[in-house]
Amino acid sequence: MGKFDKVDYLARLIRIELSEEEKELFSSQLGDILGYVEQLKEVDISGVEPMYHPLPITNRFRKDEVRPSLDRDKALSNAPEAKDGFFVVPKVIE
Repeated sequence: MGKFDKVDYLARLIRIELSEEEKELFSSQLGDILGYVEQLKEVDISGVEPMYHPLPITNRFRKDEVRPSLDRDKALSNAPEAKDGFFVVPKVIE
């Protein structure tokens, strides 16, 4: 196994090219991160409830009420292109 195999693998996944100096730096940093994760695995969390956020956050929802909306013609008035009452956008899925 080469010195930078993990860094090369991650660089391929995120589609970036790295110089040798960057590989050296990131290899060291990745080693530090993985070492810290191993250290965290040693912590006893048997009595800790799972949570999705460290702070008690609640959503603030407004009532779902019918309200007047923007007129279709007014909404489409600034559109670069419109057809049959809809915005025309470039196709992004083949």
